[in-house]
Amino acid sequence: FGSLLGVCLMVQILTGLFLAMHYTSDTMTAFSSVTHICRDVNYGWLIRYLHANGASMFFICLFLHVGRGLYYGSYTFLETWNIGIILLFAVMATAFMGYVLP
Repeated sequence: FGSLLGVCLMVQILTGLFLAMHYTSDTMTAFSSVTHICRDVNYGWLIRYLHANGASMFFICLFLHVGRGLYYGSYTFLETWNIGIILLFAVMATAFMGYVLP
């Protein structure tokens, strides 16, 4: 599942950069910029839904990756496991920031 995480991360980065070019974070125009992306930008609706569903797919792969580590006893390698848990919390914090955008 590690390679799937890499693919999902690349999709998130590419679609996120594309969306950032058209998104306005001002509270007065945020909704209209999202409707602009979905209606006026070529394939903007597809990019937006790829980005939204890609985040869910990333977390599914991430939880499967952690679950596989628990099943195979990878937690015995303390340094590797601690780095993985730190990365898990960093990804959760980043996703939270993405979900609370106006």
